[in-house]
Amino acid sequence: MTWPRIGKPEQVRAAANLRDYARACREFSWDEARRELSGLPSGNSLNIACVAVDRHAAGPRCGRTAIRWIDRHDRAHDFSYSELREWTNRFANLLQELGVRRGDRVFTLLGRVPDLYVAALGTMKAGCVVSPLFSAFGPEPIRERLRLGEGSVLVTTPALYRRKVRGIRDFLPSLSHVLLVGGDAEPRTTALGPALAAADPEFDAVPTKPEDAALLHFTSGTTGTPKGALHVHQAVLAHHVTARYALDLRPDDMFWCTADPGWVTGMSYGVIAPLTHGATLISDEGEFDALRWYRVLSAQHVTVWYTAPTALRMLMRDARKPGDFDLAALRFVASVGEPLNPEVVVWGQEALGLPVHDNWWQTETGAIMIANLAAAEIRPGSMGRPLPGVKAGLLERGPDGRALVTDGRVREITAPGVEGELALRPGWPSMFRAYWHDSERYARAFADGWYLTGDVARRDEDGHFWFVGRADDVIKSAGHLVGPFEVENALLAHPAVAEAGVIGKPDPVAGELVKAFVTLRPGYEPTETLRWELLAFGRHALGAVAPKELVFDQWLPHTRSGKVMRRLLKARELGLPEGDVSTLEVPG
Repeated sequence: MTWPRIGKPEQVRAAANLRDYARACREFSWDEARRELSGLPSGNSLNIACVAVDRHAAGPRCGRTAIRWIDRHDRAHDFSYSELREWTNRFANLLQELGVRRGDRVFTLLGRVPDLYVAALGTMKAGCVVSPLFSAFGPEPIRERLRLGEGSVLVTTPALYRRKVRGIRDFLPSLSHVLLVGGDAEPRTTALGPALAAADPEFDAVPTKPEDAALLHFTSGTTGTPKGALHVHQAVLAHHVTARYALDLRPDDMFWCTADPGWVTGMSYGVIAPLTHGATLISDEGEFDALRWYRVLSAQHVTVWYTAPTALRMLMRDARKPGDFDLAALRFVASVGEPLNPEVVVWGQEALGLPVHDNWWQTETGAIMIANLAAAEIRPGSMGRPLPGVKAGLLERGPDGRALVTDGRVREITAPGVEGELALRPGWPSMFRAYWHDSERYARAFADGWYLTGDVARRDEDGHFWFVGRADDVIKSAGHLVGPFEVENALLAHPAVAEAGVIGKPDPVAGELVKAFVTLRPGYEPTETLRWELLAFGRHALGAVAPKELVFDQWLPHTRSGKVMRRLLKARELGLPEGDVSTLEVPG
């Protein structure tokens, strides 16, 4: 199906932060971007917490609300930039009092609570490295990440400590301190509340250099060993610039990023980026609920909303409609976590009066690299175009689907419409600097001056990139290379389909058959008639690359960030080991 392009009214284009894309790409400089950040100390010092908090607290925005936290009972609590500076100072002083040294790793195992922001920013202010964890992790993935990262401090709640940490504590020799949020101390722990209250509210941020480590994000792979992507303090320049360009963020915005704080988006754009702009970030302690989310958007007058495709698709399926709520303040909607199917883009335009803007990036890139911009036409299904300061290309692939490297060299694809491995030229500030204690794996991520993303994409004649799939997801069927995302998109165009996951199933004739797993919308029954209807619908849309098999599954496995776990579907189909499932979302 061909989706119509969505143009932008002239007033939208005129008001956008980035209006002339070609000129911005020609003239952009990361050095100039740093000079535009006022209130930073002189010399070769750069600290994320200073950029995000202290420079605002020292100026006219000191009384501006930095964080509006909505607790589980719908009560809103405001924290100004001045208050955030004081509490992060207290946390940094507490770390020093505990003997935590510069460069030590401080892990957080928390949901969306104020202490998360205090701990993360206070850690960086003290020159230590923050490593966020999903609060939904079980004991084993927590133990593995704390062990790999040699965590010195863990900040968590009494309930999470008792259920998930206490039993593994003796297997973590580097873990010297556990700080408990919102409760009394237990043996071998410290109650964070009283400790912060007793700490000095003044602290001079450690003068970290731009290349000093600041963030350690663990990302799961196809094996049982998670990868630790290390980022440095100058990543904050990319957080700031990309929020301005890709999310059209401004200082007076009410910004809501719904990502879990244990995920890179929840830290880069749920904590750091909005604060660097002096905006107000909305933090909702509650889990997804359509009515609650609409209430937050309406009551908090959210202007910029950054969320996940899965959540948007759930809102599409919900009986409540955006028109039932006052969303007049909403100016910009963006999506992250997995490729955005065109239906959601169009639904946004029709239901919200605003299209949903897809963008692309990875844990390793640390910030948005490719995006659909506020002033630009949207091509539903496209990732968009590379942001100023980012050089993206497509590389020819070998039989394994990855970039073909011959004698250390690769070949870039210049013709439009040809699929290749998406690659980036290093040089943006938030590029990861290492895989923690795994230099060989890090070296394999680069070739001939390119960072190899492992994603397959194509580029149209106007420079818009289109996601095809992960290189290890691409299906090789009867001589065709089939991108599962393309097949999933085709199925999602059917009114009965709410979600789809597509894999390749080994076949002695075709090599692999395309098999689809489909979740139905409410009101549809998983009948044999509907199954044949969907197979025919796929053949009509896709021809030879359409699914040959289709099964119904109302509980497709997702990561906590919303991605359908295709490799898990394939492992279960073939009876293979499931690998790292620590980021698997548990239904209910």
